[in-house]
Amino acid sequence: MTAILPYLIMGAVIAVFWIAERRNPDSVTRFEETALAVILALITLVSFSQVVARYGFNSGWSGALEFTRILFAWMILFGMSYGLKQGMHLGVDALLRLFPKKLFRFFAIFGAFCAFLYAAILINSAWLGIFGVDTQGGAMVYWSKMYQVGIGLDDLRYPEWMQDTFGLKERVQRWIAYLILPIGLGLFGFRALQAMVAIWRGEREMVIAGHEAEELVAENRGILKD
Repeated sequence: MTAILPYLIMGAVIAVFWIAERRNPDSVTRFEETALAVILALITLVSFSQVVARYGFNSGWSGALEFTRILFAWMILFGMSYGLKQGMHLGVDALLRLFPKKLFRFFAIFGAFCAFLYAAILINSAWLGIFGVDTQGGAMVYWSKMYQVGIGLDDLRYPEWMQDTFGLKERVQRWIAYLILPIGLGLFGFRALQAMVAIWRGEREMVIAGHEAEELVAENRGILKD
């Protein structure tokens, strides 16, 4: 059961996002943006308060560094799927735009497929064995081990009242902090598949924002002339 638990969690989160987007796409986008904004705000607040506490009162929270590091990981792993969804990842498309339209679309779909392949390898690389590659590991294997062993984080601890009230261990367990691994990578793979379908249907051009620099130059053409 432990081996399939992260897959169940990942599948459940993806299913929720898929159903919610079919009913109200804007609400999902707002949720993603709010979640990322809250994480960034927490990182800023904790970091600033630690500077004030350390240099102003010679004190501080021992778990602040680990907490902000975990939040930063959550922001990256959750944010990369949002960036793929919105077409915010930078890329170079100068060569691709020289190709005929059909060939351009083929490479655009291939790029989205590579993004999905990247997520699939990071989630669990054991399936590469069908190609003769001797490898094991990935986010699922690592998260499952942390869940089974129940190792706590180095410095992040529950408040004493929570330990007494809920019977929790002193340290926050690693599997809780690393839950973003199956969720974030699963959402990234899901967004890559969505991009492949959208490109095939002609609803989307590419998975990257390769023409961002070109648009920036066009917007500031008058300033550059002056």
